[in-house]
Amino acid sequence: MEKEKANIDYNKTVISIRGLEKAFEDFAVLRGIDLDLHQGENLVVLGRSGSGKSVLIKLISGLLKPDKGTIEVLGNDVCCLTEKQLRELRIKMGFSFQSSALYDSMTVRKNLEFPLVRNRTNISRKEIDIAVETVLDAVGLSQTINQMPAELSGGQRKRIGIARTLILNPEIMLYDEPTAGLDPITCTEINDLINEVQQRYHTSSIIITHDLTCAKTTGDRIAMLIEGKFQRVGTFEEVFDTNDKRIKPFFDYNFTQ
Repeated sequence: MEKEKANIDYNKTVISIRGLEKAFEDFAVLRGIDLDLHQGENLVVLGRSGSGKSVLIKLISGLLKPDKGTIEVLGNDVCCLTEKQLRELRIKMGFSFQSSALYDSMTVRKNLEFPLVRNRTNISRKEIDIAVETVLDAVGLSQTINQMPAELSGGQRKRIGIARTLILNPEIMLYDEPTAGLDPITCTEINDLINEVQQRYHTSSIIITHDLTCAKTTGDRIAMLIEGKFQRVGTFEEVFDTNDKRIKPFFDYNFTQ
């Protein structure tokens, strides 16, 4: 599917990162990075395994504390928030985990109901049913509502995981390796779904991946993370219009074999 032109407001920043540093013992993972996510934008963070991509998501969501620097999410300084304030902020952020993170003992319906019941105490049964049916329709899996996660394919589980994040109508989506472990056809379906979510729910998203097809298909902008810093930021073509030996092998491996 051809990516539709996104409605991006470049005057509004929903995530702003400045001078971010994070190390584990003597290993510096992030070495002073700056990054902005604009309203309505799909921003892809590319990098090798172990380059700090997933660490970045954990820092943004307040699951890890930075050693230096600032992270503002929807106008909130993440590092200064209490646990209660962090929980409230995380409701506005949808997390699509690499593993899908579904509860194996619950049906698809119960998996989708869980975040609603936990976070919206006054919600009615009718409102829950409508919300579940709406997000299942959005990911194209209405027929799975009474199935168990074990009965679903890997791609279906990934879609249900995305549906569960959408049910709270988040302003920001954080995708961690959304196409990992999936066959090429299912990868295409997930990439198309990420774009559909952007259009339908008007989300701003950070997509963590090392899959260049995913990056090219979903990203309005690409940030290349190498050696703890963003070495190139721009459109897909701008990032890979280089002979930099740290960057060119990514393109060659994905598109010239």
